Amino acid sequence: MVFPAGPSDAEELARVHVASWRETYRGLLPDAFLARMSEPGFARRFRRQLTAPGDSVTLVAAHRYGLVGYAQGGASRRSPVRLDQGGEAEIATLYVLREAQGEGLGKQLMIETARALAAQGAVSLMISVLRDNIRARGFYEHLGGRAEPARQEPGPGGRLLYEVAYGWADIASLTG
Repeated sequence: MVFPAGPSDAEELARVHVASWRETYRGLLPDAFLARMSEPGFARRFRRQLTAPGDSVTLVAAHRYGLVGYAQGGASRRSPVRLDQGGEAEIATLYVLREAQGEGLGKQLMIETARALAAQGAVSLMISVLRDNIRARGFYEHLGGRAEPARQEPGPGGRLLYEVAYGWADIASLTG
């Protein structure tokens, strides 16, 4: 089940965020950085984001035992055009706990977030992923995303990482 997140979901979102980063990025990011991630700190951040007015979208995926994934999106950081003027949207985060992967929740989160952003006026969509996160890259390619050349971005501790942006020139190709 996928639904919009609210402030009362902040602690569960933080739990999913920290756990999914530790599952996903082990070997890609420094172990010390992953070990220092703080659920209370992320809960505060989520609570602030979910109570602040704005055009961002946060959707959560749940099963009978609680939240197992989430996606957040809004206007693209690289687009000078606002969403309501037909700009590009960006899904900034999309995570599903390993225990719930393979059930279609990632795809559902992606599509529903894209629909919410299209309803705000977005005409295209992008998402960035670590170049070496092969599993995620395959997921976005399966959904029709077109890869751009890898670029260097600053990561934890100032370490440079390579990211690949995937784009959908027409958001409707993803939303149906």
